[in-house]
Amino acid sequence: MTIERESGDQLPYEGVWRFTAPAVDASVPQARHAVRDLLLRQGVPVADDVVQGLLLIVSELVTNAVRHAALLSPMLAVEVAVGAEWVRVAVEDNHPYRPTALETDHGRTGGRGLLLVREITREAGGACDVEHTTTGGKVIWAALPLKPPALP
Repeated sequence: MTIERESGDQLPYEGVWRFTAPAVDASVPQARHAVRDLLLRQGVPVADDVVQGLLLIVSELVTNAVRHAALLSPMLAVEVAVGAEWVRVAVEDNHPYRPTALETDHGRTGGRGLLLVREITREAGGACDVEHTTTGGKVIWAALPLKPPALP
């Protein structure tokens, strides 16, 4: 797994890193660990509960790519972008289907990954979306503030 960084005028922890992985089950924990290690190595001043939310989001998004896109997209990409006040994670695959978050169905044991991503993002005061890529695939991203919102 190779992680590449784009550079420019920024704080020491700011940047964009991208890595690719095969769309297989083993890539889920590898992606989660790579994101966690990257945040630690770069010294990103991110609150622990935000890190935990990001890692859960990465797990859900990579799992979705493995389960639903692997046939048409045997590789996936994970991107981590860190700004002065936010961190964004994105997972890209080459499958054209654009998923939507399912509503809660307590009778189902799965299928709520995007709903979970949306809720974690909302609670953290962030944003998330699904976008088409120029190659016909999709990228699903979530951006969270480095520090959680103050409680009322």
